[in-house]
Amino acid sequence: MTENSNENHKGSFPPWSRMPSLKEMTEEIGIDFDEFVSSIQNGSTVEEMSEKFHIGEAAVKSLQDHFLQYGISSVVGGD
Repeated sequence: MTENSNENHKGSFPPWSRMPSLKEMTEEIGIDFDEFVSSIQNGSTVEEMSEKFHIGEAAVKSLQDHFLQYGISSVVGGD
C-alpha cells in the first residue's frame, strides 16, 4: 500500500461508528454509568467493581477495557 492509498477511499466511510458507547453498554448491563466511570477514576479494582455493581469480573474488565481503548463514546471517523 502506498502512503496515499487512503486518499482513494476518502469519504467512503461514514464519519461515525455504530459501536455502542460506554453509556449504552453500562445501561444494557444495568449499572449506573456515572458510578462506573467514578470507580475507574478512583482506581477501584476489577474485583471491587464486580462486587459493587453485582456483575461478573469479566463484564467489568470488558467495560473497563472499552473505556481505556475508546473513552466514553466510540465515535470514530473514516474521513
